[in-house]
Amino acid sequence: MQSSVIGKIEKARRYSEEKDRVKFTSLTATLRGDHTDHQVIYNNGFWSCDCHYFRVSATCSHTMALQRILDPMVAI
Repeated sequence: MQSSVIGKIEKARRYSEEKDRVKFTSLTATLRGDHTDHQVIYNNGFWSCDCHYFRVSATCSHTMALQRILDPMVAI
């Protein structure tokens, strides 16, 4: 393997361990719930989910789960 590739692999490993280097501005994810899949969207600091509870309460277990997974890579 070329030494330049080895250096890039090492840098990628270091970046992946330093999660504060990454800040998401938007993403769309499918979260498999207990009963069905839900589409969760993060866009410029705001979360949304297609589940009924989110429409009523502006939060839900699906958005909270993704916040926990992605912390500290998203602003809450």
